[in-house]
Amino acid sequence: MSATEATDLAAVLDGARVLPVLTVPAAATAGPLADALVAGGARCAEVTFRTPDAERVLKAMAAHGGLTVGAGTVLTPEQADRAVAAGARFVVSPGFDEEVVVRCRELGVPVVPGIASATELMRALRSGLDTVKLFPAEPLGGVPLLRALAAPFPQARFVPTGGIDAPLLPAYLAVPAVLAVGGSWMATPAHLERGEYGEIRRLTAQAVHGSAT
Repeated sequence: MSATEATDLAAVLDGARVLPVLTVPAAATAGPLADALVAGGARCAEVTFRTPDAERVLKAMAAHGGLTVGAGTVLTPEQADRAVAAGARFVVSPGFDEEVVVRCRELGVPVVPGIASATELMRALRSGLDTVKLFPAEPLGGVPLLRALAAPFPQARFVPTGGIDAPLLPAYLAVPAVLAVGGSWMATPAHLERGEYGEIRRLTAQAVHGSAT
């Protein structure tokens, strides 16, 4: 992979259009979780930096070998450093922070900042990015907002995340500007607490199959 490809999210995701967004309380579940996601057909995953074990989870899932793993909820350059050191192949933030963007470029990984308005999208585009996270997608207005933002900014690609579930997935995937859709419904903390890896596999397969049709 060239240096340009390494910092382009589309190249890193390599065609994957469903991005499981994972909040994993305990590192002990990382291996079985990765197994379940891969068995369901997932090729990538985002591990959020919302738990004390996030780095260990990310490292374990990155070492699994079956997934391209990124870090989510990255709020500072220091977190970006820790994420990449743990094996993150891409970095996602809930909002636009110029210092995080700059640091990720220095680290040579794609960064996907969150935006919630046309003004924020313009700021991201001016910084040289072409892929952003629409967050929180559903509370902000969902597919109608996404289409409205995409119309005047044809160069932009979106990874909508936030409030999206299985029934809503096809409508988001039908928007040409959508690169991938992020969602947590496939593997929730409750699934992990109950050890429901079969259900995680089923929900992942359902989502991945739907994205390919």
